[in-house]
Amino acid sequence: MMQRPVKKNIHPKYHTITVVMTDGEEFTTRSTWGKEGAVMRLDTDPKTHVAWTKTQTFVKRGRVAKFNNRFDLGKFSVPTL
Repeated sequence: MMQRPVKKNIHPKYHTITVVMTDGEEFTTRSTWGKEGAVMRLDTDPKTHVAWTKTQTFVKRGRVAKFNNRFDLGKFSVPTL
């Protein structure tokens, strides 16, 4: 069985970049993104994104919410026994 020669220069260059978080914190990492010494500024990061913070707020806009708002039913409370 004959072996094929390995292809050369097919992988992207791996170099160091600086990542700037939304709060201004910086760290250096290695990446194939950009060029050597590039700065990546994040719009969202684990400190602010709801997928990691679990602080998602829900806006009530469905049919039930519209009905309750229309007839002011959201202001009533359930009496306790």
